[in-house]
Parts: sequence; C-alpha cells; structure tokens
Amino acid sequence: MNTKAIREACCEANLALPKTGLVDLTFGNVSVLDPDAGVFAIKPSGVPYGQLKPSDLVVLDLDGNVVEGTLRPSSDTPTHRCLFRAFADGGVRSIVHTHSRCAVAFAQAGRDLPCLGTTHADHFDGPVPCTRWMTPEEIQGDYEWNTGEVIVECFKAAKISPAHSPAVLVRGHGPFAWGPSASKALENAEALEICADMALKTLALSPDAPVLPNALLRKHFDRKHGEGAYYGQA
Repeated sequence: MNTKAIREACCEANLALPKTGLVDLTFGNVSVLDPDAGVFAIKPSGVPYGQLKPSDLVVLDLDGNVVEGTLRPSSDTPTHRCLFRAFADGGVRSIVHTHSRCAVAFAQAGRDLPCLGTTHADHFDGPVPCTRWMTPEEIQGDYEWNTGEVIVECFKAAKISPAHSPAVLVRGHGPFAWGPSASKALENAEALEICADMALKTLALSPDAPVLPNALLRKHFDRKHGEGAYYGQA
C-alpha cells in the first residue's frame, strides 16, 4: 500500500494550520482519507507543528487499526474515523479540527452560527449547526467516537448535507470542518472562523440582526456550488 500521497497532503495541511491563526499551541489536527485504500493519515498526538514530517503521520484503516506509523495518533482520531465512515460517500476526503476562538465562542454558547451575510452564504448553505450536549454516558464511554456520532446525528436530524454545510460546532468543544481535499477542508475551516468573527461583531452591534434573506442565500451559495455555478474559472 502506497500512503505517500495522503501522508504528504496531511503533513502539508497540518503545517499550514498555525499559519492560518486557527490554532493555539497544539490544539488542532488534520486528517486525509484515501477512499480507495480505506485508510487515512492524521497528525500524531501532541507533536508541535514545526517538527512534523510526512513520516511522522499515522495511517489507520477505517476500523481504527494502525497501518503505518510508530507515534500515537491524535486523541481526536476516533472522531475523524466516525465522520469518514458516515460522510465519505458525500465526498469528504479531509477533516480539520481546531479550537479557533470565534467558532469556539459559538460552540461554548451552544448556538448555531447564523447566516447573517453573503460571506457566510458563499461557503455554507445556511447556519452552521451546533450539536446537543453529550450525555454523561457518551462522555464516560468512547468519548471521541461518540463526539463523531453526535455530529452525524445532528446532520441527519436536521437533514443537512455535509457537502453543502462542510462544518459543525460541537457544543462546549469547538469546530470541525471538512472538504473534498486537505486544502479545501482547511479553506472551509478558515471561512468558518471568518464568518464566526463577523457574526460576533454583528451581534454585538445589533443583537437582533436578521438572518440573510433566503433569496440572497440561494444566489450566493448556488453561484459557487450549485449545478449552474459560474463563480471562478472553469
């Protein structure tokens, strides 16, 4: 099995995380999936970003077995694995988890990130959902796997497409974002934090600020992501 491509893509994305300002200390990780091989690469636990090399990345299968690597994988690995198993059919190939400050503020408040403007609508098809509290049993059990299960439950209950709304806020915890590639997942994580920052400032100025009218939401989302998308180059 040749895992060089996902190791290199995963290493590059993890090295880019601190440059985005999305992480403090080692609070974050990126994973990259090879759907054909059924394996994914992820950052090792607690290793400073500046020290990462492709050979440090841990490769696991979707049952959680380590395929390659000698370091301990990120403690969030079961969450990534759960999301890959649930969302891979929707084109999810990379997952980014951070504790970016503005997105965390919404997660800690237990609030969905509302779509207040067209910047948000360019990236997310409506509000970014916040999950429910995890139960004591979920926390005391397989906590990281159950974190993924709560995210999946949230999307299924609200009938949200993970391809159209590529991010979530885990209540009291923080954001996860994803995409069809490591670079796109990282972009979605950045867009989430930008929109959260804008929303916090908007709500500070106007606590009753209305959400974006649906016509504007549809126009901005669909022109970038719809069947007749015309934003950017072919």
